[in-house]
Amino acid sequence: MTDTSTAPLLFERSGKRVYVAGHSGMAGAAIVRRLALENCEILTASHDALDLTHQPRTEEWLMRERPDAIFLAAGRVGGIHANDTFPAEFLADNLAIALNVMRAATAAKVKKLLFLGSSCIYPRNAPQPMSEDLLMTGPLEPTNEWYAIAKIAGIKLAQAYRREYGADFISVMPTNLYGPGDNYHPQNSHVPAALIRRFHEAKARGDAQVAVWGSGTPKREFLSADDLGDACVFVMKHYSGDGFLNVGTGDEVSIGDFARLVAEIVGYRGALQFDTSRPDGTPRKLLDVSKLNALGWRAKTPLREGLQTAYADFLARGSQLRER
Repeated sequence: MTDTSTAPLLFERSGKRVYVAGHSGMAGAAIVRRLALENCEILTASHDALDLTHQPRTEEWLMRERPDAIFLAAGRVGGIHANDTFPAEFLADNLAIALNVMRAATAAKVKKLLFLGSSCIYPRNAPQPMSEDLLMTGPLEPTNEWYAIAKIAGIKLAQAYRREYGADFISVMPTNLYGPGDNYHPQNSHVPAALIRRFHEAKARGDAQVAVWGSGTPKREFLSADDLGDACVFVMKHYSGDGFLNVGTGDEVSIGDFARLVAEIVGYRGALQFDTSRPDGTPRKLLDVSKLNALGWRAKTPLREGLQTAYADFLARGSQLRER
């Protein structure tokens, strides 16, 4: 994608060494795809080669590789069920990754770091759309508070390293993501991936109906992973500040309407049954993206087009997914 922003260029990546932590995940892979259009050297490391929850190994790797910039997209992620089932892992692993990478990045004199948070950092009943100044103004959504607390800590770590050491660490808060490379686990995935798999398998079996978790009434905002990758590269280039930036589309859709759109794209023609015994999560979650828009960036991928790309990725990876 061509960068046509009128915002000043604050970080020139041409010829730089750029480390993408979490490159195999959906967000990290999208950042790698976007960076491939830039004149820079992309550094990655598999989990087997580098466990970011292990501080000495993280520092040793960063001191050896000496990247100029870091996109910190690594973390333990999942939907409501996974957050509720594995609270210790979600809190401890994400805290450790944020602390280890930022501490090691400071020691290695990394010039710039971008930390990826999550829109779940906002209070459950926050006014809509949610602006950045609503952080820590009310109770969190209980079904994902462990992940949210770790992400809030990551934001504060980036601010603390900026204030104490002058480190150019910044943060972005993406809304709900979907796209190539998503996790399609039948229990632990996010809404878009869970529905794609559920409708696809129901179509293959000829099921007359499919259960959708919750009432279908909560509203969500969905962002293409490739739009997020583009936003992250844009922000790295054009932003340097203590405050974090929301990344989203500015549009929302009910879970019920979203489910019907996914069913249509997958080609499932049966009935949808909303399972109200399952939790809805936050009633509404729409980000105020005016700050990022003012810098010159906007999401470009229509929801239908993005979901078609996601389903094509699911089909292409079918042999891998059957084992999960």
